[in-house]
This record gives sequence, C-alpha cells and structure tokens, in this order.
Amino acid sequence: MPSRGRGEERARGAACRCAIVAAVDERLERWRRERYEPAVARQPERLARFVTESGLTVEPVYGPGGAAGAGAEYPGEFPFTRGAHPTMHRGRLWTMRQYAGYSTPEETNERFRYLLAQGQTGLSVAFDLPTQTGYDSDHEAAEGEVGKVGTPVCSLADMEALLRGIPLDRVSTSMTINATAPVLLALYAAVAHKQGVPLDRLSGTVQNDVLKEYIARGTYVYPPGPSLRLATDLAAFCAERMPRWNPISISGYHMREAGATAVQEVAFTLANAVAYVEAAASAGMDAARFAERASFFFAAHNHLFEEAAKFRAARRLWASIVRERFGAADDRACVLRFHAQTAGVTLTAQQPEVNSVRTAVQALAAVLGGAQSLHVNARDEALGLPTQESAALALRAQQVLAHESGVADTADPLGGSYFVEHLTDEIEARARAYIERIDALGGAVVAIEEGFQQGEIAEAAYQHFQAVESGERSIVGVNLYAEDEAPPPPLTRLDPARAAGQAARVRQVRRERDEGQAQAALSRLVEAARGGENTMPSILECVEAYATLGEVSDALRSVFGAHEAP
Repeated sequence: MPSRGRGEERARGAACRCAIVAAVDERLERWRRERYEPAVARQPERLARFVTESGLTVEPVYGPGGAAGAGAEYPGEFPFTRGAHPTMHRGRLWTMRQYAGYSTPEETNERFRYLLAQGQTGLSVAFDLPTQTGYDSDHEAAEGEVGKVGTPVCSLADMEALLRGIPLDRVSTSMTINATAPVLLALYAAVAHKQGVPLDRLSGTVQNDVLKEYIARGTYVYPPGPSLRLATDLAAFCAERMPRWNPISISGYHMREAGATAVQEVAFTLANAVAYVEAAASAGMDAARFAERASFFFAAHNHLFEEAAKFRAARRLWASIVRERFGAADDRACVLRFHAQTAGVTLTAQQPEVNSVRTAVQALAAVLGGAQSLHVNARDEALGLPTQESAALALRAQQVLAHESGVADTADPLGGSYFVEHLTDEIEARARAYIERIDALGGAVVAIEEGFQQGEIAEAAYQHFQAVESGERSIVGVNLYAEDEAPPPPLTRLDPARAAGQAARVRQVRRERDEGQAQAALSRLVEAARGGENTMPSILECVEAYATLGEVSDALRSVFGAHEAP
C-alpha cells in the first residue's frame, strides 16, 4: 500500500508538471504570434540565426519551465519586467552613446566625429558648469570653470561649431542639461533649421530633470515651481513640434553617485517621475502621452545581479504606477525606457587600469537589465577628462559585449534565476514602500523641500564609507591589494587660453548681432514668462536672434527669481 501511494503521488506530480508545461507552451506561442513576430516584421533581427560557439541555437526568449515564481510575462508584455520590447537586442542593439564634451565646441566636435568613426551610434553632450547654471563664458561666475567638465555653449555660434558636419536627421543626440535645458534644446533646433532638417525629424533626449538637482547635484537656477513649469513647457513644445524627441530623462544616476542605494535610486527617480507627470497633467497635457515620451537614466553599479534586477524592478514598478495612478490603457505609455551609465563614483585614482574591469562588469549589468542606450566610463576619469585612447577603449567594451559575448542574443537572459527574481521582487517592494512614504509627505516636491530624500541619501553614503573605512566593504587597489603609488598615466590637459578665446567669442557674438532684434526677443520672453503661455517659442526666437544663454537665463531670473539652497 505505501508503495502504491507513492506511485500515485508521483503520477499526480507528473500530471501537474505536464499541465504547467502545457500552459507555459501556450503562453509562449501566443507571445510569439502576438508580440514577437509583428516586432520582427517591423524591425528584422540582426542575424538570420543566433547560435553559440558550439553551434547551439539561441532562442529569442526562454520561459520559466515551471520554476517557482519566475517569468510572469514575456518581453514586451505588461508590466515589462523582462524587457521593453519583444525582440530586445536581437532586433536592434542598444545605442552606444559615449558622453563627451570639453574645452571648446570645436574640440568637442572633433571628439564626436572621432567616436562616430569608431562605431559610436549616438551623441551624448557634456556641458560645462557655467552652461548648466545659466552663465556665459565671460561672466565672472564662470571664471575657472569654462570648458572644464564639459563644453561651453553660450550662443547659436557655439552650437553650430559643436554640431558642424554632423547630420542631425541621421544622428540621435542626448544632452545632459537641466535648468537651462529649454535654451539648449532651442539652440539645437535652430541649428537643425539652418541645416534644413525639419524639427519632426530630430530624435534624441534632453535630460530636463531639475528635481534631482535639488536632491543631489546642485546645478539648479530657478525655484522648484518655475523649474517645473519650464520643464513642462519644453515637453509640450516637443509633443507639438518634435514628436520623436524625448523631452525628459528622469535621472537616478546622480542620486546614486551621491550615495543612494539601488532601492533609493529606483524609488526617488520614480517619485520624481510621478511629480513630472502630475505637473504635465496640471498644465493640460495628456498624462499617458507624457509618460510615453518620458525616458529614464540610471547608474550601472558594481553588483552585477542587484543591478540587473534593479532595472527589471524599475520597469515593472513604473508600469504599474502609470496604469494605476494615471489610468493609462495603452501598454506603450507604461514602458520604462532607460539610458545607463557606468558608475563614476566607483572609479579609483589608484591602479586606474582596473577601472576598465569595473566598467565592463557594470556595462554587462546594464545590458542584462535591458538598457536602451549605454555609456561606459573611461578608465582615467578619476584623474581627469578621458584621453582619446581611453574613450575609444571604453567604447570597445560595449562593442565586445554586443558582438562577441552573446549577451545580446536572447531577451532577459537572467529571467527565471531564483536569485535575480528574488532581488527583483525585493527591490520593487522596498522602492514601492519608499514612494508611499514620499506620497504621505505630500509628494516628491514637498519631500525635497523638507530634505527627506537628501537625508536618506546622506545616511546611505555615510554607511557605505564607514564600511570601506573599516574594511567590511572591499575596493581593489584602495583597501585591498593596494600597491605603491605609480606615476599617473597620460592625461588630457586643458589649455587656459581656450577659456579666454571662448569668452572673446561671446563678446564678438554680442557685437555683431542685430542688437535691437535680440533685445526685442528677450522682452517678449519676459512677457511670456510672466503670463501663462509656453516659453519655448520665445526662447527659440531669442537664440535665433543670437541672444546668449546667459541673457536668456537672466531674463527668466528677472521673472522667476533664483533658488537659494536652504
């Protein structure tokens, strides 16, 4: 009898497993028919056949196969845990978008053209601090900072030099700019007009995320209220005239660099995103349409599995927020698309060659997590601006991942891992709890004003550095396997004369323009800012009249005031 009982139990178990496999097979076939095949028809896959080194076929995706709790859906299906698109990187590789900008617009243009010739597939512009904070290169506040951490762009003449020889209808451009984002986007649009490229043909992203500046970075100009208005003005302008442009890239990267944990990075980024969607809706925009065009920017940090799980959790949590809070019926409005950058804060001045290993692991995490675009930091960035050689090597890391590793040949290759699925669930739950705390405070803006996010990040950063100091957390070359200090590698050196030349060009632009036309445009901008109309058309008029970034920023300061840190 006991033997027969065990046999019946095994039979029931086998029947249950067969039923599970049949259900999985049915769902997989439906996904192939309804999602995957239409996606391939729109965008053919990169290769006719994907195989391993041994000749084993690599399928587009792998299902749960009965693994407990794994594979709730397939790639391109709500809530998008397993990827934003059905084919993911089989259809199109992520955009390789190396961040660059230094010294002068002309030198940055040379670096862009070099990287494009080396196989980069998109531009990413770094601006210097005066440009980010609304000062021209000849302003006293800009002294010592012109061209240091990015390129200066003060006028249409500068933007023309930056983009010379680059066809804007064939290159996607990302601009990491926030408080002055409306001015830089207007300058980009003005150059496109000069190239004869219609605005609706332009594709790219402007960061335009001022809330994280109050939390973690500090390159704000105006108080939070007017800053949100300018951000939504830009988004409305893009919706009407630049439909292929992403009007905002909501950033967790800078908060992570300031010391946030992976959970905090997801939570605070999505809480800010909720504030932007609500602001857009209050300004009369359709919340779901705004959410559909929003993009995100995350760090790719050291812990391979936590980072991959973080990206999966962020997609799933954002999809549920957009559907539950904003009533988005269309799945496309619920997709979280993101750019990743390897974590600059992990780079060490000691043994800088080891940084290439760190960033390769971090880049792998971003690809495993389904990034739409990626920047890999150069090995020498803890010491200074990257050299041309180190920038090229960082790009090569992406290319090896894309073309040699096989990591791009199937969607969500870590899906179904007990460890990764657990981490995904845990990060989502903890991030959701943080967002509920922020909601209870009155939302992201109120929480920022009360210092909530700043305090949480400061505590996390303190705990991290305590762990490093005690040796509980290891950093190779710093508190583990340290070596005698070696001479630094060759570094990029900036010529101080370049800053003087840049300041002279700003003054030349002011001398040679039609002064009456520039001043009239600036006066109309002040009127638009005081009223309720969208400021973007007036800003575009200003820059086309060769009003400078500093002058446009001052016109807006005269209406909105300047934000002072508490």
